[in-house]
Amino acid sequence: MIYVLAAIGALTIAVLVWKAFGPAVTDRPHTRKAPIPPDDDPEFLRRLDEQRRQSRPTEED
Repeated sequence: MIYVLAAIGALTIAVLVWKAFGPAVTDRPHTRKAPIPPDDDPEFLRRLDEQRRQSRPTEED
């Protein structure tokens, strides 16, 4: 039983030492961008509008 308590204590101290002196975790911005849904993507909407204008027959009076 004493060995179990000693192991738990050693692990606890190891974790605390790691947190105190281990590699620093910085609050860096996410480098991976989430995909933009089509209805929020201005470039997609612009291309869609251009395609719609090109496919619509022109009205000549």
